[in-house]
Amino acid sequence: MKFNTKTIHGGQENTDPAYGSVMPPIYQTSTYRQDTPGGHKGFEYSRSGNPTRAALERSLASLENGNFGLAFGSGLAAIDAVLKLFGPGDEIISTNDLYGGSYRLFTRIFEKLGIKFRFVSMQNAGDIEQYINENTRMIWVETPTNPMMNIIDIEAMAGIAKKYGLLLAVDNTFATPYLQQPLDLGADIVMHSATKYLGGHSDVIMGSLVVKDQELAQKLYFIQNASGAVCGPQDSFLVLRGIKTLHLRMQRHCENGEAVARFLKAHPKVENVYWPGFQDHPNHEIAKRQMSGFGGMVSFTTAEGTMESAVKFVEKLKVFTLAESLGGVESLAGHPATMTHASIPKKEREKTGVVDSMIRLSVGIEDEEDLINDLQQALE
Repeated sequence: MKFNTKTIHGGQENTDPAYGSVMPPIYQTSTYRQDTPGGHKGFEYSRSGNPTRAALERSLASLENGNFGLAFGSGLAAIDAVLKLFGPGDEIISTNDLYGGSYRLFTRIFEKLGIKFRFVSMQNAGDIEQYINENTRMIWVETPTNPMMNIIDIEAMAGIAKKYGLLLAVDNTFATPYLQQPLDLGADIVMHSATKYLGGHSDVIMGSLVVKDQELAQKLYFIQNASGAVCGPQDSFLVLRGIKTLHLRMQRHCENGEAVARFLKAHPKVENVYWPGFQDHPNHEIAKRQMSGFGGMVSFTTAEGTMESAVKFVEKLKVFTLAESLGGVESLAGHPATMTHASIPKKEREKTGVVDSMIRLSVGIEDEEDLINDLQQALE
């Protein structure tokens, strides 16, 4: 199947053997009747497995060209499961420009448990080899990064990971499998906050992992069941429904994202615009090679360069909504320094470019002209 077909049919064969419903039913049950001890029909307890969640997990695996999908109660729960593959003394190399929630989980939860994290720039893949030692177990990549929109060469990272026998995990939330498929580029694990583009309607919290390797999948399935951070059947249904229009929504997100980025770049009250589609964007050529488009996420800084100017801008918006999160059909604006990245110390935050005057836009699928007009009036 081609990608657009897979969003609708991928992994969804015979999802309702009882009545043949087109959409997988919501199996709102915690447990399942057994004819004899151990004599069940593939499901015994919904933490361990649920037919609606199983349909979603097959869909997720299909989209990423993987063999095994796992759905969790949130994106952070999915990352938490990956980190539980490791133990005291193990080291993980992570991009230094990443989602604040990931940074908080790494530093305030797992560092206490003896795992060491090295946060480094990954703009030049070869530079990270100097940080690899006998204790290194995984490379954690986010591309495009949040909110600087930096591009990391997944294929080059995969080569380094294989050279040293490391796992490579990629947070693919911003790009989605519509634009980028990390497993095909050599990654071992692809992670999504399915809350965002996969769900697409700002009405569900969920995370996911997809892998190709069976042994790795079994380890993650054990952690998923043992730790219990699973999603419910209703949320599974909502993300399944969202995935069916992923290709249509992403096309419009990309079109509107480009229009917004080019408008902002030409505006005198804007200093820097971060969007991978610009030829002068760092690693633009890599983005062209590993992505089929440049997405709907755009960050920029005001010409005044102050927090006050950024706050004034977001407070004046009318079509864009000031809110956490991203990837929904509606356009959202956020102030990373006080919202998504508030958990990162100011000094560390500003090293990567996340300054107080930065605004992050999740460009939705509204009419392009209305979005541009809203930005124009907010900048006046």
